Amino acid sequence: MELLTGSTTDQAPANPAATDDMLATQPVGYWCGLTQTAVTRRLRDVMAKVDVTQPQYWVLNRVNGGPAAPSREEVVLQLTHLADGPHEISRVVDQLLHRAWLRIDDGQRLHLTDAGEAARVRLRELATEARAVVHQGISDEEYVAALKVLRRMVANVEGDGTPGQPS
Repeated sequence: MELLTGSTTDQAPANPAATDDMLATQPVGYWCGLTQTAVTRRLRDVMAKVDVTQPQYWVLNRVNGGPAAPSREEVVLQLTHLADGPHEISRVVDQLLHRAWLRIDDGQRLHLTDAGEAARVRLRELATEARAVVHQGISDEEYVAALKVLRRMVANVEGDGTPGQPS
């Protein structure tokens, strides 16, 4: 199958066994979904071995990742779009407070405890190891090219076709 650059290709049904010459006909949504499921499962399996969830890792990173300590409300607002439901992040904050990985100061701001920082560092190591497995055999250039294509596709369907410029 020879395709011209910029040509329109008929959509074929999703086929996990598609050969390279068939990939241009494959639905991107299927492959993105399959990738997201596999990568998320891998990361969550790795974290489960140390009794931590991916949302807990998100919260630890968020509390650590800003110029100022965030409030519970700020963390919930910033992470809920990633969560499985509207109450998950608030529950995770409670779990991490109970575990003594977070503390709340007098101004109702969240901070990592020493144990929380140690957990965050260890989880970062685990996430980096999981990422290495996912990226095995993929150069940084290939990875960047794939993300640029996906970013362009998002812009095409959500905006005016200019990356980062929703309509």
